[in-house]
Amino acid sequence: QVQLEESGGGSVQAGGSLRLSCKIHGYSATSYCMGWFRQAPGRERETVAVIQHPVGDTYYADSVKGRFTISHDKAENTVYLEMNSLTSEDTAVYNCAVNRWCYGDWTAASRYDYWGQGTQVTVSP
Repeated sequence: QVQLEESGGGSVQAGGSLRLSCKIHGYSATSYCMGWFRQAPGRERETVAVIQHPVGDTYYADSVKGRFTISHDKAENTVYLEMNSLTSEDTAVYNCAVNRWCYGDWTAASRYDYWGQGTQVTVSP
């Protein structure tokens, strides 16, 4: 069974930082994509950041460019999202996900096959 274990969410004041972790269990392949997505109340799900394995190419939403960094620890099969300069607009439930073969538009949530349970990030003004 493929399981994605997320951690690192919590509450932080504006301007602070958090690092989200997503441990991927039961899945390994030559090529795949890993992404972080978020959904705030009343808003559509947003693709935050994506990283391709093994190429390492990344994608970031315009709203997080320069503030967030996605990375992949190959040995631990863990994807991270470092979030800096957080604002209240970053408050959302964050999910990590895996796109098995990076088919189609690999930045689109609809292309992802496995999803974590989600972790809440709350940023106070």
